[in-house]
Amino acid sequence: METRKLKAAFFDIDGTLVSFKTHKVPESTILAIKHLRSKGVKVFIATGRPVPFTKKLGDLEFDGIMSTNGACCMTWSGETICKHPVPKDDIKRLVEDSHINPMPIIFASNEEAMLCDEGCDLTIVKEVFDLLDIALPEQHSIKDVQEMDVVQIIAFFEKKDENRIMKQILEGCSAERWHPAFADCICSGESKATGVEAICKYYGFDTSEVAAFGDGGNDISMLNYAGTGIAMGSASEEVKKAANWVTDSVDEDGIAHAITSLWPELGFTYK
Repeated sequence: METRKLKAAFFDIDGTLVSFKTHKVPESTILAIKHLRSKGVKVFIATGRPVPFTKKLGDLEFDGIMSTNGACCMTWSGETICKHPVPKDDIKRLVEDSHINPMPIIFASNEEAMLCDEGCDLTIVKEVFDLLDIALPEQHSIKDVQEMDVVQIIAFFEKKDENRIMKQILEGCSAERWHPAFADCICSGESKATGVEAICKYYGFDTSEVAAFGDGGNDISMLNYAGTGIAMGSASEEVKKAANWVTDSVDEDGIAHAITSLWPELGFTYK
């Protein structure tokens, strides 16, 4: 496939930058990203995680971060590019519904995250956070979130309950899933594609000059939007179909392999 000069690259975290097996960024990925930046390519995190859950990337340096599936984008120095909080009315309805239909819910802003469990079983919540190697947020009463500037709600409800919750309660939100136990809920109309678009406008990149790497369902919009969408080898067939190119898995040096193969003019080689 033909690729244009690369000016920016966007990387999902879980299963793309960070291995689910080791909970670390592979050495090959660290070297590849450092090389990209040394060649003037701007590098961005593009994650479904809120900012408080993005701290375990070692010494890697980036030029910016798109968090919460595109609802919030900022430069690495902290300047806001775009921010679309969850509507306050949605939070109010969810708080009211939780008294009748309790479920574990995590509310996240750019500064903090709160776990509201209302006495629910937290087994699956702990399993998910163990999978991501993230400490559980502090537990709070659900009343505490009403003054919070929420950019993401991580709600532990099953797919069968999604229609009721999204149409009757979180009316101003959309839901993305990469795990059957919960949904990432953000302001409606936002996605990783809109996040890439906002960052491209901010820096003046043409879409054709942008690459995106991902492995999950919430990466599909970004892979479709970017000039070069690259799916990791561990991705589902649906994700791979959305990509221009499929590389190896994160544990098989997939990012390094793709950069070496697709942009030889950058002069990066690994093994």
